[in-house]
Amino acid sequence: MQQVALLGLGIMGTGMADNWLKKGFALTVYNRTRSKAEPFAAQGARVADTPREAAANADIVVAMVGDDPASRAVWTGDDGALAGAKSGAILIECSTLSPDWVRELAGLAATKGCEFLDAPVTGSKPQAAAGQLNLFVGGDKATLEKARPALEAISAQINHLGPNGAGATWKLINNMMAAVQLVALSEGLALAEKAGIDMEQAVNLINNSASASNIVKGKLPRMMENRYEDTDFSLNWMHKDIRYALALAEQFGVTMNSVAAAETVFRRANDKGLGDQDMASVYEGVRE
Repeated sequence: MQQVALLGLGIMGTGMADNWLKKGFALTVYNRTRSKAEPFAAQGARVADTPREAAANADIVVAMVGDDPASRAVWTGDDGALAGAKSGAILIECSTLSPDWVRELAGLAATKGCEFLDAPVTGSKPQAAAGQLNLFVGGDKATLEKARPALEAISAQINHLGPNGAGATWKLINNMMAAVQLVALSEGLALAEKAGIDMEQAVNLINNSASASNIVKGKLPRMMENRYEDTDFSLNWMHKDIRYALALAEQFGVTMNSVAAAETVFRRANDKGLGDQDMASVYEGVRE
């Protein structure tokens, strides 16, 4: 059984850690706030004080953090996981990051004699807890096959997209499309309310319409109830993903009018202090 080190115990990392432990993997965990890691010790995990300590002797080192700066912090520097990783280890970045940083990280891994995959995930807190995440993987196919046992323990589907950076690229595309749908839903609800439409009827009509995507059906009840606590995926992180997607589009000279508009609405909601709330709170970005 492969020895796994996990860096980051947020909403997604917590579910991943639980599944590796339940399925018999030897697990070491690191979290910037150690108190979040301590409960896993009772389940048999080793708790490390630094990413470097966590990575030592691990066959697979996985990071699940918020953004590029957080990823740099856990991988690089004297206490970073790269400093502790053994030659031949597989390093996997599951966070949603910029493709440029992911490819840079792949190069740093290679200089250490390590293999590297970018494998950002879709799914939310329930899917992470159930080990039913969907992975978008960039990297060498042979490396993916070596890592497959550990990745299958946390996922329902593994999609190989191409070389390093391909997984990160598709994750941004996936999330920017979801963000646009949430903003369209928010604006539709706001207009229906102002126009005097019965909102209970509006919900039924939306759920049975062509616009009823999974993200719409999932977030519609939260929006109608103004229920943004107990976050599945925070507004702040989705806003970050939109900004990364816009930067990527600029590199390729692709105009993203609807995504740029969505970013404005997410920014308005964030400016209201809702960044740590569930991303359904983007509805507040269109409400007076």
